[in-house]
Amino acid sequence: MPLPTDEKLLALSNDLIQQFDQIFGLHPGFRPAHAKGILLTGAFTPAAGASALTRAPHIARPSTPVTVRFSNSTGLPLIPDSDPNANPRGFAIRFNLAEHVHTDIVSHSTDGFPTHTGAEFLEFLRAVVASDPKNPAGSPLEAFLGKHPETLTFIQTPKPAPESFATDNYFGVTAFEFFNAEGKSRFGRYRILPGAGVHHLTEEETKAKAADYHFEEIAARVKQGPITFRIAVQLANEGDVTDNATIHWPEDREIVELGTITLDTLVADNAVEQQRIIFDPIPRVDGIEPSADPLLELRAAIYLISGRRRRAAPPTGEAK
Repeated sequence: MPLPTDEKLLALSNDLIQQFDQIFGLHPGFRPAHAKGILLTGAFTPAAGASALTRAPHIARPSTPVTVRFSNSTGLPLIPDSDPNANPRGFAIRFNLAEHVHTDIVSHSTDGFPTHTGAEFLEFLRAVVASDPKNPAGSPLEAFLGKHPETLTFIQTPKPAPESFATDNYFGVTAFEFFNAEGKSRFGRYRILPGAGVHHLTEEETKAKAADYHFEEIAARVKQGPITFRIAVQLANEGDVTDNATIHWPEDREIVELGTITLDTLVADNAVEQQRIIFDPIPRVDGIEPSADPLLELRAAIYLISGRRRRAAPPTGEAK
C-alpha cells in the first residue's frame, strides 16, 4: 500500500508519531501506540443473513482465516497489564482473503475516540505533555478540555481492566458504509462481543495481578479450548452523525450480527510476526467503504509509516 500524497496529512501523521515518541520514548521494532501485544489465529464464520448488510467477500464465504492482535494501550512494550494506562485494550482483526489480500478491523475497548480530528488529537497530546497531572489548574490540558468536552467525556469514561483479553467488549472507532449485493447501503460501527461474556476486575484485584497476566492468561486459555467473539454492527439511522468518532449513537439503534471469530492457535514467532504485520483501519474491500470521518486516512497513514519504521528495525526477539 503506497503512502498518501497529501502533504498536510503526511506532516500531521509524522507529527503524531513524533509526539508518541516524546511521550513514551523510542522503542525500535515496536508500535508507537499499543506496543505490547500478542497474535493469535483462527477463523471467521459469517452469520445467517449478514449478506443483507454487505456483499464483502468474507461474508460470502463459508469461512475465512483470521489473524488477530490483542494489545495494551501506550507505546511502552513492557507496561504492566495491571497499569491503568494499559487501557483501553486494543483488538485488531485481519481477514486473510488470499495471499497478500486482506481486510482489517481495528478496535479498542472504549467506545469512541477522544477527538474528532487528528489535529485536535495532536493538540491534546501536546497539552498532556505540557501539563502537570498533579496540578492541572491553569494548565494547557485544562484549557484544552474546557474547549473540548468530548475529550473530557472520553477520559472520564470508566475503563476497568478485564479478567482476560477474551472477556471484554471492543468497539470500532469510526463508521463505515456497508453495501449489499443490491447496492443498498447503511452506515454502521463495529462491536465485537466476547463469547465468554464480559468480566472485569476491581481496582484491588487488578493491582494484585502480575505484570504480564493478560498475556499469560490468553496463552493458557487458547490451549484449553477455542476463544470466540461475535462481530456485530450497530447501524445508524437517517440523520445520525457518521463522520465524528466522538459522537455516540443511541443504544436503541439496530444491531446486526456479521459472524463469529473462533481463535484456536497462538502464532509461532510471535514477536517477529508482530513486528512485520501492519493493520489497516480502512477496509479496502468491495462491500465496505470508509465514511467521511477524518480520522480514517490519518490513522491509515500513521499505521503505514510506523509499520515501515518497525519493519526496518532489528528483530525484537522474545519481547512483547
